[in-house]
Amino acid sequence: MRVLVSDQISEKGIAKLQEAGFEVDVKTKRTEEEICSFIGDYHAMIVRSQTKVTRKILDYAENLKIIGRAGVGVDNIDVEAATEKGILVVNAPEGNTIAATEHTIAMMLALARNIPKANELLKQGVWERKKFMGVELRDKVLGIIGLGKIGSEVAKRARAFEMKIKAYDPFVSEERAKQMGVELTDFDTVIEQADFLTIHLPLSKETYHLIGTEELRRMKRGVKIVNVARGGIIDEQALYEALQEGHVGGAAVDVFENEPETKSPLFDLDTVVVTPHLGASTEEAQINVALDVVEEIIRALNGELVRNAVNIPSIKPELQHILNPYLNLVEKLGKFASQLVEGHINKVEIKYNGDIAKYDVTSLTNTLLKGLLRPILKDAVNYVNAPLLAKNRDISVSESKSVDLEDYANLITVTVSSDRCTKTVSGTLFGKQDARIVRIDGYTIDAVPEGHMLVVPHIDKPKIIGPVGTLIGQHDINIAGMQVGRKVIGGKAIMFLNVDSPVPQETIKEIEKIDGIIDVKYVHL
Repeated sequence: MRVLVSDQISEKGIAKLQEAGFEVDVKTKRTEEEICSFIGDYHAMIVRSQTKVTRKILDYAENLKIIGRAGVGVDNIDVEAATEKGILVVNAPEGNTIAATEHTIAMMLALARNIPKANELLKQGVWERKKFMGVELRDKVLGIIGLGKIGSEVAKRARAFEMKIKAYDPFVSEERAKQMGVELTDFDTVIEQADFLTIHLPLSKETYHLIGTEELRRMKRGVKIVNVARGGIIDEQALYEALQEGHVGGAAVDVFENEPETKSPLFDLDTVVVTPHLGASTEEAQINVALDVVEEIIRALNGELVRNAVNIPSIKPELQHILNPYLNLVEKLGKFASQLVEGHINKVEIKYNGDIAKYDVTSLTNTLLKGLLRPILKDAVNYVNAPLLAKNRDISVSESKSVDLEDYANLITVTVSSDRCTKTVSGTLFGKQDARIVRIDGYTIDAVPEGHMLVVPHIDKPKIIGPVGTLIGQHDINIAGMQVGRKVIGGKAIMFLNVDSPVPQETIKEIEKIDGIIDVKYVHL
């Protein structure tokens, strides 16, 4: 077995592979064409963030069984193409947690006490004290967006500074937050009340420019913002303008929308502290992520189950032909239900009806949980750690099975409860692969769960469906399909729309104003 290391990793990781009996080649800083020329000789590949594992490379990877990312994010790997070819993708989601946490605290302190600029001037022979009056962290409100592993570790350390911590994370319960000494609240409250704001989210379509001009305008005057998460979550131009105006008092930025970044206008401002993506750059973190991903490589090449699979869950070989067709369905059910629910999720119930209930469906339940948590946690959640992440967030998970048939040969139903509502979604397969949603909150429909969707509970009366369709059309959004389900004439009903493009928030607000509309939820899979 041969392993290709295409980005620099710790020597301890390479040594461990060699001790396990594998041949290891380190070939860094190679072009796509160069990698294509030799990737066919390798059974495993290890990357960090520099190498882009493209579909073209994978087309030449005839012997590749696994790709390991020595870190959390896998955005530089074409996971879809790897999955199509049956290539396992694994990551190391926990190895750099403490490094990123400590860098966040370091950036916050540097920002609060003007350390970088004071250091620079003093080394130039300028003794300046009045210009660098700082602020104390004690008694300040620290707003944390994202209370996962890094966010919770930041909160733990901020408590030692006697900060008042307010956080937003839809997958953390009130009880769990209280145990951490954190006041859990909504996004708007956090950004409006924070003296210091730190972000710990993955970058996605939902979080891209999450903090923009409008959000910055609503923050306290003088707020100080820290981003050691991902570039692109904060609109850098909007941040620059808010800093110039003096509304934002300072910013500490480790990550940028385009990296490497050497000419950002933020660099011209004395109120900004910057570092070149150093969040995970500690000796310990680099050793940890290398060893974590190497252990996964060794397990996979030895035919053992891995712990941090990003794309393919572990299913016993004798059950694969039975359960594999349902993996896509349950992941979509989880993602769909997650986007319907408002508030902090505290309970998930999964029910299997029909022939499928005769088998061990643990892999399906884990896949459903992965789908449920993924809209927020992104690459940090996988098929193996999803149950643990749910448990750590005090989300109760129950599974029930019944061989009794309902209206379908097999039916999978997920009920998700939060502190504000409960939503139930049922799905099945038509044929061997055609995933369908057949019930939403008890309303029978026949809907395709893919792309852009609108779920619109409403009163069953005339002049509802037409105005919704007209309004969507006026915004140049094409309707690909429509389903309506109701229980009784004149009662409540539900409208399900497949549309060809994203639906802006402004359009959703206009739909909500139509007489008879109860709610509007935009879902994207």
